[in-house]
Amino acid sequence: MSERQLDANYYAKLLELQQLDFALVELNLYLDTHPNDMQAVTQYNQLAQQRKQCAIHFEHQYGPLMNFGHSFSKYPWQWVESPWPWQV
Repeated sequence: MSERQLDANYYAKLLELQQLDFALVELNLYLDTHPNDMQAVTQYNQLAQQRKQCAIHFEHQYGPLMNFGHSFSKYPWQWVESPWPWQV
């Protein structure tokens, strides 16, 4: 396995993704019990879009976040590069 060089921006973008994921999980749980809260639905949709764009930018710069067809890989195959996002 090759060890790729990671800059401070890698960790900042990964942290941003983790923060968005946390907020989305919390809003999801809230909406399970408050499905008619339009403000929460709007916030959830805005964060979901923001997370999608953040993930696209992250993967373009640093490689895939998920395997099994959920993320694309550049050539050569990027999954042999470490650390993987869940290892940092």
